[in-house]
Amino acid sequence: MDRAWLGEFLRRRREALSPQEVGLPARRSGRTPGLRREEVAALATVSATYYERLEQGRGPYPSAAVLSALATALRLTGEEEAHLFRLAGQSVPVRVAPTEQVDPALAYVLEAVADTTPAFVTDDLGTVLAQNRLNIALFGGFVGVNLIWHWFTSPTWRHRLDPPESQEQTGLAYTSDLRTVIAERGHDGAAGALVDRLSTVSEEFRGMWGRHAVASLHCPTKIVDDERVGRIEMDCVIVASQVGRQRMLMLKPVPGTPSAARLAALHATAPHNQDVVVAGARL
Repeated sequence: MDRAWLGEFLRRRREALSPQEVGLPARRSGRTPGLRREEVAALATVSATYYERLEQGRGPYPSAAVLSALATALRLTGEEEAHLFRLAGQSVPVRVAPTEQVDPALAYVLEAVADTTPAFVTDDLGTVLAQNRLNIALFGGFVGVNLIWHWFTSPTWRHRLDPPESQEQTGLAYTSDLRTVIAERGHDGAAGALVDRLSTVSEEFRGMWGRHAVASLHCPTKIVDDERVGRIEMDCVIVASQVGRQRMLMLKPVPGTPSAARLAALHATAPHNQDVVVAGARL
């Protein structure tokens, strides 16, 4: 662990990030640029004292979960996150490379519902292959991210996607589906590496994995309290590819709630030159 370089890297990234980029009010002119230490700590759900010690090069050995939360809080790119892990003496998180082309049938539906329904496509291990415009507007871009890894290693990530009361249910859904997928894959290297890494860094994952629950992926109603448009309630629909192992998750607004109108308001603010984003490309 290179404490001095780690502290300097964290400080530089914090100073380069404006409050508006993380949804905080703009500062008055003349104030110190960038985020405050306590703001980064709050975004990463660590104590301000702990974060300050990391920046000053005298902090403890940070866990993979803390590093992942800091990467999310500081809006690090994939390369920056890998650099952060290396500076902290940690193995770079498993990234299951999205080598598959998106199933054209799923891509067509993804674009067709882009005005009304947030949706994205993953491979069977949970790596995001594509998002439509409304999904990006609601959650931000995360093509190439492995959802299971981030769920169990980044508190900031899970709080962004699920209220506390449904988080255990979501975690169990991930682990029980992963057992099914691993059996279908014949215990291949990519699946085994993901399980090994998660077992190393997450006690919660080890506990849920040890239950040996097996089930196909399902997701409960999602509730998002969006600061721009308000509370959005969405039912999750999973569509499986007919030609491969990919899956599309669509979040349709719950009937009888204001959710459809609020999604429409969010859609109006989204860039309209961005319909479906695929690992480095656009459909």
